[in-house]
Amino acid sequence: MALQLTDQNIKEIINSGKPVVVDFWAEWCGPCRMVGPIVEELATEYEGKVVIGKMDVDENVETPNEFGIRNIPTILFFKDGKVVDKQIGATQKAVLAAKIEALL
Repeated sequence: MALQLTDQNIKEIINSGKPVVVDFWAEWCGPCRMVGPIVEELATEYEGKVVIGKMDVDENVETPNEFGIRNIPTILFFKDGKVVDKQIGATQKAVLAAKIEALL
């Protein structure tokens, strides 16, 4: 299951040493609701290898601002604490899985 990320816990998770994937979303966003189940599946499939989490942009404003999130869903891919890739908008599971594999 994807972690629920907040402005308070995200720095610690990004700097944990593991690859991290963050899905920035909102409850009212249709494309976010399409991507959400895919993110949950990937969180299960990559458990123990990659930290996959979701951040509600309505409840957390500091982090989306810091990373320049203007559209949702936006998924950021972190390695060694730095953004190495991103996906803006809804996409297929295979596309996200390929980006996750590139982190490993």
